[in-house]
Amino acid sequence: MENQAASLRRAPPRPRLRLRPNQKLRPRAFRADRTHVVAAVILSAGESSRMGSPKALLPFRGSTFLGHLLEVIHQSKKDADGGKEIGCTRVVLGAHTEEITAKIPLDRSAIVLNPQWQQGQLSSIQEAIRSLREVQTDGIILFLVDHPLVSAELVSQLVRQFYTSGRSIVLPKFRSKRGHPVIFAARLYAELLAAPAEQGARAVVWAHTDEILEVPTNEEGVVLNLNDPEALRRALT
Repeated sequence: MENQAASLRRAPPRPRLRLRPNQKLRPRAFRADRTHVVAAVILSAGESSRMGSPKALLPFRGSTFLGHLLEVIHQSKKDADGGKEIGCTRVVLGAHTEEITAKIPLDRSAIVLNPQWQQGQLSSIQEAIRSLREVQTDGIILFLVDHPLVSAELVSQLVRQFYTSGRSIVLPKFRSKRGHPVIFAARLYAELLAAPAEQGARAVVWAHTDEILEVPTNEEGVVLNLNDPEALRRALT
């Protein structure tokens, strides 16, 4: 997931995305009313080839990567500000769907299957957005399953800043590096669906550089990508 993390670093401004001439969205495809609800999306569809087993199931702090992130999301709701909170959760699965669902209990409504997981993270983001067509959300907060070192307090802070600032993109920043999780406003859903596969979500980030809010944090975990055994060993020592 290094490409996704790198995509959040500063980049030269790019022209705003435009939908392709033949691309159409249903008039009520996405309900972007002011709902004071953000959808949490955990991207966990990859093959985890460097780890040798699904990252979602790796042991972490008495749980697993995925289990820990689900608990962080749950705990963040207790810090909700005036009802502005994470209202629903989606877990995008692909390469190891059966193994993960057999070991971690997930509500059926939370599971999003990405049959095109080999096409990269953008395809998982797009599947998550499509799963929200009938759900009122103000935005999505994207978690990477191999970035489990985030706190519920930080998640709550990001959601509060999202509503306070009115910005389209809100993300944490540790020292000079941008990290995860990242919030995208619902008004960017169409652009994320239309983003070119070779650029991924960074195409949308580049197109809205003046709408990004960087939230400073002392949590180094926002930039720690635990995608190989050595990185995991260092994080746990």
